[in-house]
Amino acid sequence: MARYTGPKTRISRRYNEPIFGDSKTLAKKNYPAGQHGKGKKRKQSEYAVQLAEKQKAKFIYGILERQFENTFHKASRKKGVTGEVLLQMLESRLDNTVYRLGVAPTRRAARQLVVHKHITVNGEVLNIPSAFLKPGDVVAVREKSKSLEAINNSLSIQGAKKYNWLEWDLKEMEGKLINLPPRQDIPENINEQLIVELYSK
Repeated sequence: MARYTGPKTRISRRYNEPIFGDSKTLAKKNYPAGQHGKGKKRKQSEYAVQLAEKQKAKFIYGILERQFENTFHKASRKKGVTGEVLLQMLESRLDNTVYRLGVAPTRRAARQLVVHKHITVNGEVLNIPSAFLKPGDVVAVREKSKSLEAINNSLSIQGAKKYNWLEWDLKEMEGKLINLPPRQDIPENINEQLIVELYSK
């Protein structure tokens, strides 16, 4: 499946946020990215603002259009506030959980670990990054992968990230999804209501 392989800093500058991780520094410029960035600023339409928010969410979680749309429709059929449920589903993806646990420095790196079968869920190898986890699921580094330099470097540099909805056992190199995170605990700067309005058109 195709992934975005273009300039990462350009995307980060577009949204003025470290979309692809803290390693990508943001150039402080008062105009948008691209050769026409210094041109006359146009007022964005309501649709453009909503579309930009959806695109930002897609870049943050590393998801393509069809997959994102399918996730939204699943969220809209669940009980609760659709925007919040959408973010909870995105947060409960396996690749995102591996990233949140600190096993990988970025979501892209987490995705690679999953695809290369370095991660287990409830004791079984699972190599589907988009798999949705349920509360109680245990995510661990595969036994023979515990000595991987990339994993140990990530854990030593940033340590296991602390989130209220996750537990992490460094000795066993395994974590647990305790519950789906409430909106106020999700740190991403996304206005999910704009995404809901976009799909409601």
